[in-house]
Amino acid sequence: MQIVIVTGLSGAGKSTALRALEDIEFFCVDNIPVPLVSQLVEHLAHEGDKDKLALAIDSRQRRNLPAWQAALAKLRGAGHRLEVMFLDASDEVLLRRFSETRRRHPLSGDDLIDGVRRDRELMTEMRHGAAVVDTSNMNMHQLKAIIQDRYGGTGKLAVTLVSFGFKHGLPLEFNLVFDVRFLPNPYFEPTLTHLDGRDPECARFVLGADGLELTRQVESLLRFTLPHFQKEGKLYVTIAIGCTGGRHRSVAIVEELRRRLGADWDILVRHRDVDRGK
Repeated sequence: MQIVIVTGLSGAGKSTALRALEDIEFFCVDNIPVPLVSQLVEHLAHEGDKDKLALAIDSRQRRNLPAWQAALAKLRGAGHRLEVMFLDASDEVLLRRFSETRRRHPLSGDDLIDGVRRDRELMTEMRHGAAVVDTSNMNMHQLKAIIQDRYGGTGKLAVTLVSFGFKHGLPLEFNLVFDVRFLPNPYFEPTLTHLDGRDPECARFVLGADGLELTRQVESLLRFTLPHFQKEGKLYVTIAIGCTGGRHRSVAIVEELRRRLGADWDILVRHRDVDRGK
């Protein structure tokens, strides 16, 4: 069987992940006790009508977590194709999500901050050897797209290209960041300042000479590094391209990289600051 174990911190997106897997015909079970996992898998394998299983395991069954590694070893020893996906997020984001939804954290009691801290401590062991997905800067639709592409689509690494403006701060999540502020700035051109990097005229200005060579160099680096990220077990990689305001140069470079890499990788594009200052 193909088995995906969805684990991680409360509030990081496990329910969204399970729903995404269910949509691509995984048989999903939420928080089955660890000692019963092998029995469930054996039963489903014997029935023979299900070949894709997703299980959510988290700190709600903290007494059973010490048996986790032995359960994984048993499944792998039986020949099942197994992957563990650990969903993480920053403490700040987790606190905000629980506050906004008014859900009770399973470990919090009357102290939400303490509950998040205890959850992170309990789940540290589960993170080892897992494919870690940080959902701090994702909405549920982005997380669903990454999971469904990984397990139901092409299986390619999901690559997110983010344009941003340094004056608005770095993105929360990135694997590589490139500073393109050395390129000529369309902001100072009267005919271009009101446009953004998606406009063909503005893009031609940015990509002229050094902009095009920069894109070639970044493309070459990504074609070298992305296969290694995928081999490491990453589900997604975020590449951030920054200029001063995030409207012209970074946007044009991101769009050109999308054009160059889109045939070989699943590209998601986000222009974080393109509408600021309009």
